[in-house]
Amino acid sequence: MSSGRPRHRGGRHGNSRHGDGGERRPPEPKPEPAADDTPVTAMFRGFASQLDSKHDLYERLVKKSRDVTIESKRIIFMLHRVTSEEQDRQVLEEAAGRFRQLEGGTLRQIAEELAGHDPYLYLRAISPGLQEYIEALSFYHYLLNDRVISCAEVQQRLTYPGGSAEPASGAEPSTTAGEPPPPAETGPGEGEVGDPLRLPLPYHEYVLGLADLTGELMRRCISSVSSGQLEECWRLCALLRTIHEGFVNIGGLTKVENACYQLKVRGEEIPRHMLADVFSAADDYGAHDDYAAD
Repeated sequence: MSSGRPRHRGGRHGNSRHGDGGERRPPEPKPEPAADDTPVTAMFRGFASQLDSKHDLYERLVKKSRDVTIESKRIIFMLHRVTSEEQDRQVLEEAAGRFRQLEGGTLRQIAEELAGHDPYLYLRAISPGLQEYIEALSFYHYLLNDRVISCAEVQQRLTYPGGSAEPASGAEPSTTAGEPPPPAETGPGEGEVGDPLRLPLPYHEYVLGLADLTGELMRRCISSVSSGQLEECWRLCALLRTIHEGFVNIGGLTKVENACYQLKVRGEEIPRHMLADVFSAADDYGAHDDYAAD
């Protein structure tokens, strides 16, 4: 039977669910948000702005480099149409005009974008376009002058005088085929309007462009056989042998540079009678290359 007393559900802890006598803990104060005008916040906001500007510039250069690649490929395809002496003049003149448009247009825009910046920070963005441009220009230069264009000549075409809309070497063609004239010598009082705008051309980009040229020369040789120009095959073979010899010598140059590096860095800590052993050990790294295997 029930005694008439109300039954409590508190169990051992009484009628409080929290076990603290029915008192609730006050809420902990929330931390105040950091002020937006502190020096540290302003510094990181500046970092974010710099990174955004760098990424935007990188993307613009990638797009312009893609345009250079497309136009250079089109010029190469056009140059392969040269199959007879009658077509040489017309095709080479058209190629010269398209090179002037490319150098005074997209390539100049790339130079303007890089003005005031370290070009090596954005080299990966423009490298494909530069190499394709060098491939097309060197192929055109070979068809015109029967020789390979030098790195200094390419750099001259990518140098623009201040305030001019055309490249320094992109004046009217000096030959019937549209080859631009060599750069004019300027005196001490000339060209002082401003520093010339320049698209830097790293030497290794020039070398990689020449490496791509060998494929176009091979195609030129095959097409010369089909068109009956057999003498052209022998000239192309001699040129490719010269290019191959230059690339092979790069390996020897690398070994000499490694030896000089070891001599400069470790020459003071290694006795002189042990330097030869150190150099020979460094040379063993290249003992398993393709040429040694043959």
